[in-house]
Amino acid sequence: MQVKELGHLVLYVGNLERSRRFYRDLLGWREITVPGEEIGFPAAAFTSGRTHHELLLIEVGEGATPIPKGRRLGMYHFGLKIGETDAELREARDQLVAAGARLVGSADHGVTHSLYIEDPDGNEIELYIDVQPAVWKDDPAAVFAQPRPLRL
Repeated sequence: MQVKELGHLVLYVGNLERSRRFYRDLLGWREITVPGEEIGFPAAAFTSGRTHHELLLIEVGEGATPIPKGRRLGMYHFGLKIGETDAELREARDQLVAAGARLVGSADHGVTHSLYIEDPDGNEIELYIDVQPAVWKDDPAAVFAQPRPLRL
């Protein structure tokens, strides 16, 4: 067996409508809808158009245990490529700040320029652009380069 690509991500969320607005309206993911169809549980699916769905949100309610802060087992963050240029990353940063999104970091990883945000439930998301695809395609170890401050 060999993994061909990362297919999709499923997140539990406290409030489906709040998360739906975040992923659809702020991040611009296209929501998959089936008019007049009820799926049987509170959920929403999204796609960039690359595959049938890349993100599924399942509502578990506001009373669910929150994600613990700091070092822990489990997911650290997931990455979403949002463009090809620093101008696109600057525009995204400005939109996020204007919308009141929680910006938690930024970095120049050599192979990517990245902004880090949190969704409404505290899941960390890396929004990035590929900087030098030729470098990491020829040298996959370039992904381990020491991060530097991002200058946008």
